[in-house]
Amino acid sequence: MDRNFRVRVLVGAGMFAVALIGLYTFDAIPFKIIYTIFSFISMVELVSFFKNKVTPARVVLALLETVFLIGGIIFVAKVDVVHFWYIILGVPGYDIFAYLFGKMLGGRIIKKSRPFPRISKNKTWEGTVLGLTLATSMVTGLMAARGAFATEWMYLLCGPLALIGDLFESSLKRNFEVKDSNEILIKNKWFSRLEMLVGGSEGHGGFLDRVDSAAFTMAVLLAISLVS
Repeated sequence: MDRNFRVRVLVGAGMFAVALIGLYTFDAIPFKIIYTIFSFISMVELVSFFKNKVTPARVVLALLETVFLIGGIIFVAKVDVVHFWYIILGVPGYDIFAYLFGKMLGGRIIKKSRPFPRISKNKTWEGTVLGLTLATSMVTGLMAARGAFATEWMYLLCGPLALIGDLFESSLKRNFEVKDSNEILIKNKWFSRLEMLVGGSEGHGGFLDRVDSAAFTMAVLLAISLVS
């Protein structure tokens, strides 16, 4: 087990425990507050990217990411605990399975297993397909148990939207020429300890890397719910 994987497991387990406690106490208000704080710190990370050269494309990408983050905050404020489980199963579920199967099977079934070489060279076909399949299966299982396909169908999009959100943030970081979202802030003494909470300098990224897929997914689901 490599060091980065251990950090992912520890950080992921810790954040999941905090999320569960927040969801099931005081009508999920602690969770909503924590998620909002994470999103605002993500915006600070985003602003820090502009330490590098400012271009129109970078401004547009940053504004889009900000819209997704704000949309995520609004969605979290509105959604109840039961419906948020769709997000948990579909978004972190996809991310976890895609990472695990990518590590275990990447390149073994499909030799040139790089579906997005220019955006995210570490993603594999095996991890992507199996991650989407399992995450969507879990969401479908919960939906079937609730008998809610007619009214909650949009949550079947959680896995695919998580993938798109992850690719969007990868494109954003590539455009800004940064590897992790905390790459600049981690060097600032005022933020270094805060950034260590989500992986710090261990190659696990910053706050934006933790909420990117969820923010995009929830912003799109919010838009769908408003339209429908």
